[in-house]
Amino acid sequence: MSFSSEVKEELSRQTGGGRHCQIAELTALFLLQDRTAGRNGTDRRQSDGGETVLMDTENAFVADRTFRLIHRCFREPVRLERQDGGNGRKTSRFRILAGKDQADALMQALHLEEFREGIWIHQVPLQRGCCRRAFLRGCFLSSGGITDPDRSYQFEILCGTSYQAEQVSVLLDVLGIRPGTFQRRNYFVVYVKDSEEIGSLLGLMDARVSLLNYENIRVVREVRGKVNRRVNCETANIEKTAGAAARQIEDILYINRIIGLSKLSNGLDEIAEVRLQYPTATLQELGTYLDPPVGKSGVNHRLRKLSAIADRLRETHEEET
Repeated sequence: MSFSSEVKEELSRQTGGGRHCQIAELTALFLLQDRTAGRNGTDRRQSDGGETVLMDTENAFVADRTFRLIHRCFREPVRLERQDGGNGRKTSRFRILAGKDQADALMQALHLEEFREGIWIHQVPLQRGCCRRAFLRGCFLSSGGITDPDRSYQFEILCGTSYQAEQVSVLLDVLGIRPGTFQRRNYFVVYVKDSEEIGSLLGLMDARVSLLNYENIRVVREVRGKVNRRVNCETANIEKTAGAAARQIEDILYINRIIGLSKLSNGLDEIAEVRLQYPTATLQELGTYLDPPVGKSGVNHRLRKLSAIADRLRETHEEET
């Protein structure tokens, strides 16, 4: 099971919250479950038996959650119907059906028409902070997704219209989250990529077990990243040091072949011999082998002088040949 499915399974099993929060969540489930048609959950078709189809989805979590919330909040006589995959379909579909009068009463109680025409955050079901979090939970259950945190960080909610995406973005902003939006084929996607904000979203939706798992994975991934960066940095430094030492030894050997190290001034001959004796030593380590000891900057200064001498000898040798 993917991490996104684990989160949805946890959210679908929740039993807490007041009736006002359950209504807010139920409203979101209806608003976004028809995103492909952009219908905002207000237009209903009839089943073959004359019942109103309140919901038709392949998402078992959404169907079960919606069915149970309707019973808790309204006690309306609705029924959940499962249709096994047929006509080449591999997955089952789930339909929630009710009589026309019951369906009309339910849609009115959820203020769906007001959501269709007005600003969501101003509507009655979203006046409380707890209800806004419940509404967010419904949005995610209905059309959201989250990538596995061991691979990447992305939380998203798919919307059928740009208006829906705008309203979901406003809701997230009110909850302290900074979302982005983009269009993916016929959908409008509201997304969050910041790892800390995704953790906050899981907390806002009360996905506590998933949040704990997410944070554990995030910590391990961040520690692994820091270790890799440190190893890469140290490897680069080692390669840089080794390359510099190789050039220094090459210069010293050239000087010795052309004029001999004994021709060097006092101090330069000593550092040249020490470098040849300790080819892998750092500048600081080379300084401790001198008598008297010399600091890192002093060692670097002498080696640069040796490099300059070698360059002059090469130029002179090229002119003579």
